[in-house]
Amino acid sequence: MNISESETPVKVVAKTCGCREKNRTKVTYEFVDSYHNLCLDKKDIIYAELDACERLLNYVTEIGDKTTVESEIVELKMALDLLT
Repeated sequence: MNISESETPVKVVAKTCGCREKNRTKVTYEFVDSYHNLCLDKKDIIYAELDACERLLNYVTEIGDKTTVESEIVELKMALDLLT
């Protein structure tokens, strides 16, 4: 029998969404299906969101979205500082 690792190392995926006409863009997160979702604590979730935002920042092309993602990264780092 061949057993392979089915779980992906990425836990969270970040996306930008919002109304471009009103300049309201925000970052949303989506959990990737894994069998360890119930075992995550607040720090793990924030670290996963931070990792997802840093990956997203590499692919953002519009200036408004880039600013939103950068401010989200700053807020997540501040939340981590408050938890430790």
